[in-house]
Amino acid sequence: MQGLDYLDEDTWGTVFRDVILLTLIGFMAMVIMLLPYITPKKKETEEHRAPGNVIVEIHWPADQPLDVDLWVQAPGEVPVGFWNLGGHTFNLLRDDLGMEGDATNQNYEVSYSRGIPPGEYIVNVHMYGPLPSGVTVPVNVVVSVKRKLEDTEQILKTVVKLTRHNQEETAFRFKLTADGDLVAGSVSTLRRPLITGTN
Repeated sequence: MQGLDYLDEDTWGTVFRDVILLTLIGFMAMVIMLLPYITPKKKETEEHRAPGNVIVEIHWPADQPLDVDLWVQAPGEVPVGFWNLGGHTFNLLRDDLGMEGDATNQNYEVSYSRGIPPGEYIVNVHMYGPLPSGVTVPVNVVVSVKRKLEDTEQILKTVVKLTRHNQEETAFRFKLTADGDLVAGSVSTLRRPLITGTN
């Protein structure tokens, strides 16, 4: 009788192990069959939603601890700069005050867009802080376009020279297509104040 009980216990153990093993194999098979349906969406759908489709940067010498401001205007929108940090398209990601509260020795500001609305863009540079007499601040202005998540192309570059307090200069006016292509013949420096009126 004891031998039969031992065999009965062993049989139930074998059945239990078989059921668990078959359940595990079935679960793994379901996961493998579902994998193609749970892959993330392709990058093409995120192409124009990623921040940084249009990137506008300004840089000025590190040995000039002066407050220079970047202002950008997307088609049909209000200008974005230090007192309006974000709009529908652009955001000012860095407002540099010169040396004040700066963790690096670089002087630069940068704005990024979300998407590329077609139309005219305006990029202005403004001498916000006081400027000692006889000092000229050369400001490098760079505009880049990122059409895909991996590709960034510099489309415009210039140097704007600031010589007085509250001076605002238009570095670029240009038009882009919805694909981020520069419209031929659209680039100019025709002055268009964004914040200082007609000084």
